[in-house]
Amino acid sequence: MPEYVVMFPADNEAEWEAGTEADRQATFDTDYEFGQLLAARGGAVTGGAGLTHSGQARTIKRGPDSRPLVTKGPFAEGVEQLSGFFIVTCDDYDALVEAAEVLVRAHPVVEIRPVTEWD
Repeated sequence: MPEYVVMFPADNEAEWEAGTEADRQATFDTDYEFGQLLAARGGAVTGGAGLTHSGQARTIKRGPDSRPLVTKGPFAEGVEQLSGFFIVTCDDYDALVEAAEVLVRAHPVVEIRPVTEWD
């Protein structure tokens, strides 16, 4: 069965941190609803995680002479950051997209990408 990553690349970290427990629960409930909708379409959430604050990130870039250059923080500075992801399976990409539409109630942007199998 094809595998996909469902990502949340535009969540506002300050908004999340300032939110109440009820606000966070509403997000978790929406994420759960997505899993239920996906299952009803023959798919499944097989993994995923929330990510820590982007301030804890380390970014490694190719620097001069192709040497690694390590910096503290995310690759791109900004209010919006990748906050988490799901790994899902589904035989029908359109059905996955349809189920994922519910996620925009809690996440301003949802990006879905097929996973490439490496042989």
